[in-house]
Amino acid sequence: MGYTEEAIRKLNTTGVQEQLRYLYGSDEAALEEQTKRYAGLLRRHAEVFGEQTGVQLVSAPGRTEIGGNHTDHNHGRVLAAAVNLDALCAVSPRDDLAVRFHSEGYDPIEMDMTDLAVHSEEKGTTRALIRGVAAGMRQAGYRIGGFDAVVTSTVAGGSGLSSSAALEVMLTGVLDSLYNAFNMPYVLRAQISKQAENEYFGKPSGLLDQMASAAGGLVTVDFGDTNHPAVEAISYDFAKKGYALVVVATGGSHANLTDHYAAIPAEMKGVAECFGQPVLRGLTGEQLMEQIGSLRGKVSDRALLRAFHFIREDARVPEQVAALKEDRIEDFFRLILESGRSSWMYLQNIYADNGDQSLSLALCMAEEMLHGTGAWRIHGGGFAGTTLNFVPLDKVDSFVQAMNRAFGDDACRVLNIRPVGAARIDL
Repeated sequence: MGYTEEAIRKLNTTGVQEQLRYLYGSDEAALEEQTKRYAGLLRRHAEVFGEQTGVQLVSAPGRTEIGGNHTDHNHGRVLAAAVNLDALCAVSPRDDLAVRFHSEGYDPIEMDMTDLAVHSEEKGTTRALIRGVAAGMRQAGYRIGGFDAVVTSTVAGGSGLSSSAALEVMLTGVLDSLYNAFNMPYVLRAQISKQAENEYFGKPSGLLDQMASAAGGLVTVDFGDTNHPAVEAISYDFAKKGYALVVVATGGSHANLTDHYAAIPAEMKGVAECFGQPVLRGLTGEQLMEQIGSLRGKVSDRALLRAFHFIREDARVPEQVAALKEDRIEDFFRLILESGRSSWMYLQNIYADNGDQSLSLALCMAEEMLHGTGAWRIHGGGFAGTTLNFVPLDKVDSFVQAMNRAFGDDACRVLNIRPVGAARIDL
């Protein structure tokens, strides 16, 4: 029996099945699907690169943002969770700095990591993320090396579940697993991933996505000190309380929206600068109100609305956390609805100026169907993408069917919270 078939045989052993159950949940149909997915990836690695020993399996999850919409980039607070959708690779080490990277649905990549400088022509590409993650790990004192990888992902691009963060955190896991001890602190995984996305990929994101993917579980994060963000794990089982987390991908395109995303932190920071601060954290609504006349001559009205959103949204997160800790789920849902309305009215990230109002429609439909039970809000960056919904278990089927009719088959995903971030599946 060859190495690959031996590895595939081990996927069905009790130990590996327990690892998969930990990552993806205990549903037997889902476990069978994941086992087939892993086996297919191992076979694909052998087909592309030849039979090799030392092939490893590394996974990193997507994330759902639950509270703190567009607060992280101004040093605010968030509530987020890793989910049971992931970027997964079968990967083997090389004795040079070459990378061969075959991602399902994309053209193969071949590159050399001898040069770890930023390449402007790579902005917006996977090459940039590979180079950026390797540069960050070397800078942090970790060993790096080349690798041969085949990759698949259930975190669809544009789904609002942060496919880029899952890929970045997965890449830190690849280099950590192949060339180090696979014990990198999750905060450092997140920071390296964010640096790669900001400096190499060219997207001005905050740290929320990468931190949620790297940390795993349900967490609240305070970015008051971005070098040492405070992370607290929250134990709460929505399913036991009778609710499912459902995201609805409305099909809106993220193309040509970078300027819209970039304008949010820029406008918020523009207001902060009027008070001699680099970011809005620490500013109060009373201070804004006192200076509103003079501020309108310095920044746009939209910037002021977005500043009010930040201040109120940042304060909502600890209230949401307290509601979960004290098992006040109705209060929690009220706060989620307040968050969603603030994003719609003040942050104004529900639709852009391209005529697409699919997110607005999905939110309207959720309100119509849930009738005051559960909650619904924009998910993630906004302008296109997904909504997040807390749906009573007895309404999940009808909710999913209605949303799929409106936005296409498989528009809905019912999520589980994944307890860990980057993971190596030991065979």
